[in-house]
Amino acid sequence: MLRRVSCSRALAAAGSRVLSTTVAKSSNKIVSSASEAVADIPEGSTLCVGGFGLCGIPENLIAALVEHGVGGLTAVSNNAGVDDFGLGLLLKSGQIKRMISSYVGENKTFEKQYLSGQLEVELTPQGTLAERMRAGGAGIPAFYTPCAVGTMVQEGGCPIKYNADGTVAIASEPRELRRFGDREYVMERAIVGDFSLVKAWKADTRGNLVFRSTSCNFNADAATAGRVCIAEVEEIVEAGEIPPDQVHLPGIYVHRLVMGRLYEKRIEKKTRSIGDNPAASLAEKLSPERLRIVKRAALEFRDGDYVNLGIGIPTLASNFVAPSVRIELQSENGLLGIGPYPKDGQEDPDCINAGKETVTMVPGSATFTSSQSFGMIRGGKVDLTLLGAMEVSMDGDLANWIIPGKMVKGMGGAMDLVSSGSRVVVTMEHTAKGGAHKILRACNLPLTGKGVVSRIITELGVFDIVPEQLGASYCVDDEGNPTRLELIEIADGVSLQEIKAATGCPFRIADGYRSRWLKPMCQTPEDIPPERQHSPI
Repeated sequence: MLRRVSCSRALAAAGSRVLSTTVAKSSNKIVSSASEAVADIPEGSTLCVGGFGLCGIPENLIAALVEHGVGGLTAVSNNAGVDDFGLGLLLKSGQIKRMISSYVGENKTFEKQYLSGQLEVELTPQGTLAERMRAGGAGIPAFYTPCAVGTMVQEGGCPIKYNADGTVAIASEPRELRRFGDREYVMERAIVGDFSLVKAWKADTRGNLVFRSTSCNFNADAATAGRVCIAEVEEIVEAGEIPPDQVHLPGIYVHRLVMGRLYEKRIEKKTRSIGDNPAASLAEKLSPERLRIVKRAALEFRDGDYVNLGIGIPTLASNFVAPSVRIELQSENGLLGIGPYPKDGQEDPDCINAGKETVTMVPGSATFTSSQSFGMIRGGKVDLTLLGAMEVSMDGDLANWIIPGKMVKGMGGAMDLVSSGSRVVVTMEHTAKGGAHKILRACNLPLTGKGVVSRIITELGVFDIVPEQLGASYCVDDEGNPTRLELIEIADGVSLQEIKAATGCPFRIADGYRSRWLKPMCQTPEDIPPERQHSPI
């Protein structure tokens, strides 16, 4: 029996015409090739595309779409692969008009086209993007989230398109704000695409899908958000061969199935184990200054914590966890229980972390969708977020995602993480190249979060952002200048004058109030003062 369903655009954000393509729908979902599966995708379509980095991308469908040659596309996807693979191929061929994504990353074509005005880009926090697709698939037109309050995402003015001379041609509109309880929330509209292009490991003939490892990521959310979902898989089995309680995505969401013929499964960052004692290996490789930050950051972990680690120094800190402490590492792309890097030859392209690095999983791990991952984060289930920064203000504002007109990496999941209410600890070098201040009265760069940072760890020392409620009499430096920044630890061999010269704002020195005195910078669990051993140190 053949029915016909109308395929119309419900993505007001794209600002384009409404499509009215009529698409055949059949109980036989299997099509013979990727080319046949995408043949009726028309000009100007909005596509919800699964994958995270290069993990779990529908590479056969993307290649077929390049051959199909259709243009004017809006692609809704976490990122755009790399220059010569994944959605990067559609950027290179000029078929994408607008990207709605959270991360530009290392795709130079993406960044160049955006900054030169060839490509429209709607940068959206990663968790918000996943939820917008999930909401679209669930028939929810809009929702409220604490993510991005006080940033240009909420306030408007984020460049969507540049002119050739670098001025802004199209800027984002302000989002609606609403207060619930004692917090403000941003209203975000759902996304419904004309088509979804997704990748699964296995399907049955009814369209039920099973994903493998972290390749689930955005695929399940993207699949539900498309009016017509096209899924490519590595294996198709008969109905009933997948037990009902092992189905990850029910077939009701899937309209077309195609067996992927060739899979390159390229790994973006092939990361390998550095030996049985990674802490010792890192201690030899890292500079003394970076090692000092890493070892101090590791002391933030408390037994039983669920922790999200940013790229770089935060990730390295996990190698120095105290023997008496066990933590669970959560990754935004849908993994709880990250293990060590794999040994040479054991890298799995379907198992990566949020930094796109190959990883392993510890016993008791779990994988899940991107929207579920950010539900954990937004719901306050993650205890500690450790990440880097370009700038931090003395009031705890954070900037780490864009230098307008010059460099754009995207916010990824950082905005969601820092707005979640978890403890946010920043690890960074104290100054930028040339000695420019990174700890400031107010951030000069667009914010990732407003008033979200709890602590700053640098090679010179450790600062806390003290609560406003302590009052004006406490929040002052030794000269009476207002500040919420308090120096609680100082590195060995570093003077207060050095720290003052390297810091672009006033700060107070821990002087016994709240039972805190200025201490030497901790490097091992034995360094932690007794009065700080059972609370954030």
